[in-house]
Amino acid sequence: MNTIKAGSRMTVKRIDINTSVLANNETWAKKNARRLEDNGVYAVNLMSSPGSGKTTILQHSFQYLVPALNVGVIVGDIATTEDAERMQGKGVPVVQINTHGACHLDARMISGVLDAFDLENIDLLIIENVGNLVCPADFVFGEHLRAAVLSTTEGNDKVRKYPDMFRKADAVLINKMDLLPYVDFDMETLRRDVKGVGSRAEIFEMAARNGEGVESWCRWLIEKVRG
Repeated sequence: MNTIKAGSRMTVKRIDINTSVLANNETWAKKNARRLEDNGVYAVNLMSSPGSGKTTILQHSFQYLVPALNVGVIVGDIATTEDAERMQGKGVPVVQINTHGACHLDARMISGVLDAFDLENIDLLIIENVGNLVCPADFVFGEHLRAAVLSTTEGNDKVRKYPDMFRKADAVLINKMDLLPYVDFDMETLRRDVKGVGSRAEIFEMAARNGEGVESWCRWLIEKVRG
């Protein structure tokens, strides 16, 4: 909080740090959006809590996406390159960002690695965000589409507890459907809750470990990229 002397009177200027941070991020996001548009790149922000299966979904998505599109991937994690290494050998350029403590990626981080890609020859850029259901919802990158992954093992309360994540999503991917008989999760409740937070997201059911249901999500995404 800054104090400012105005003649004999003292005034107080309050600075909303969160607003300032988001405004700065928005500036970088607009720069990214212009650069992506100039190169004809469609960008997707893939978000979820840790362990929901984002990387596994991507691994199985490549068999459908890569024949149709030139794909690039940015992987965000607090530490390690393990997820990026899992995607090696799939015919897709992958860049790792380690945030070293930050619970989300931001637009400036994305801007800093775009030069690692031959953007003129990329149709689809998938950004796998840091596993977190809170902070990533607030930070845009200049992306065209947001997808949120939720696994059946996380329970039915997540949409209600973290409404911004799902309200702002264009697609919700329900993973680990193969475990549905063994967990307390109900698809009708999920659909009701997604609608209840004001989301019009497309909902896709899948068991990514086995590759089941991934093709439907990929076909939908390909149509979005091709416009």
